[in-house]
Amino acid sequence: MTVVGVLHPGSMGAAVAAQARLSGAEILWCPAGRSSATEERALRYGLTSASDLRELVDAADVILSICPPAFAEDVAAEVAVHAFTGIYVDGNAISPATMARVYDIAARGGATVVDGSIIGSPPSDSKSPRLYLSGPEHALASVASLFTGSAVHTHALSGGVGRASALKLSYSSYQKTSRVLAAVSYALARDYGVEKELLDIAQGRAISYLAETTYIPKVAARAWRWGPEMEEAAATLREAGLPAELAEASAAVMSRWGDLRDSSLSIPEVLEQLHDAPEGIPD
Repeated sequence: MTVVGVLHPGSMGAAVAAQARLSGAEILWCPAGRSSATEERALRYGLTSASDLRELVDAADVILSICPPAFAEDVAAEVAVHAFTGIYVDGNAISPATMARVYDIAARGGATVVDGSIIGSPPSDSKSPRLYLSGPEHALASVASLFTGSAVHTHALSGGVGRASALKLSYSSYQKTSRVLAAVSYALARDYGVEKELLDIAQGRAISYLAETTYIPKVAARAWRWGPEMEEAAATLREAGLPAELAEASAAVMSRWGDLRDSSLSIPEVLEQLHDAPEGIPD
């Protein structure tokens, strides 16, 4: 029987770990320092309590770190102290640079490190998130086997540690920010009594802009006039006492496309214009 330790069983961690139970794995968690809500969640998902972190580390073949991103390095350090030599999966929403530090911490303790990212809602009878994995191939296969036939769909990425984290933040930088921006937009519309009209306009669209990649060069070609429009939007938001930072940031991004007026560049050419430095991202 494969033993999986989960640190820590929050709403996502507990649900993902519980899916591994379908493959016959035993799931351990450490209640030390955890809340009563976490304990109730662990019981609900059928997780087994370890007496302390040492017991969990000694017993586990695989450890899943699924915690708030600010604690990812601390969790890795706590595990490394106990010289864990199994597979350590960091499934947190962290940058590739942070993931590199997690790798160094966990690998020094003897672990085989896998970079993981979870895209979607906690798994359930109606929801099937994707678990992207990058790192050593043999370790990816071992982790993927834990979720065979479950609601967690695994996808291996080539290129080593850092790729899964980059994918997660590439997605969430749009997904999370767009929701915050929607709230700001509706707050402004509400101040002027036009929120119903804004909703009517939005409901006329059936696809996410994230899926409309062919539109990106058109945005760049129009940035020379859209940028000033966003500056006007920022001014309006400030006048209403609302956060203007996202609109200001949008205008700043468009300023990098300021020389592309009415251009017809390709998507890669347009995206290259957004980079600060020529070195780019390593292969």
